[in-house]
Order: sequence, then structure tokens, then C-alpha cells
Amino acid sequence: MEWFSQQLINGLALGSIYALIALGYTMVYGVLRFINFAHSDVLMLGAYAAFFIAPAIQPLVPLPSLTGALLVTLVSALICAGIGILIEFLAYRPLRSRPKLTVLITAIGVSLFIE
Repeated sequence: MEWFSQQLINGLALGSIYALIALGYTMVYGVLRFINFAHSDVLMLGAYAAFFIAPAIQPLVPLPSLTGALLVTLVSALICAGIGILIEFLAYRPLRSRPKLTVLITAIGVSLFIE
């Protein structure tokens, strides 16, 4: 029974992450009317940021702790927001009046650049 409970929690956690990614895709498409293929890549950069930030803040905030987790989450979210704004200004904003295919190709290019 303990194994089943743990797997249920793992499944709910992973499903929640997938739902948040899908919600992000839906919101971007609903507002901008194009698929941002770099969306998942920015999330990956946020995960890497959290991976490298956690050991860096350990002398300041003991880990594992709720304060440390919130601080790592906040800093990695700010890094993701900064990367997203940078991508918007450098890649997508100059193409607002261009055909949709141009923006789609740029989105694929940004994704490949990040990877």
C-alpha cells in the first residue's frame, strides 16, 4: 500500500507539471496566435537554474527547508521570466507584422538555439 501511495503522489506531481506546461502553451497561443516552441526550453533552463542555485544558497538558507525551496523557486522563475522577455524582444517582437510562417520558423530556431 505504501508503494501505491507513493506512485500516486508521483503521478499527480508529474501530471501537474504537464498540465502547467500545456496551460502555458494554451495561453501563449490564445494571446499571440502562434506556437512558441521555445516554451519548454525556457522551462528546462529554469530547472537547470534551480539545480545550480540550490547549492549556492545552501550556506544562507539550510536545505531542505520550505524557505529554501521558495527562494530557489522564486529565483529560477525570475530567471525564466528574464529569458522569456529577452526572447520576446530579440526574436518575436520584430516579426509581429510578418506572416505566420516566418514567426513559426523563428520559434523553431529559438528552440534549437536554446537546446
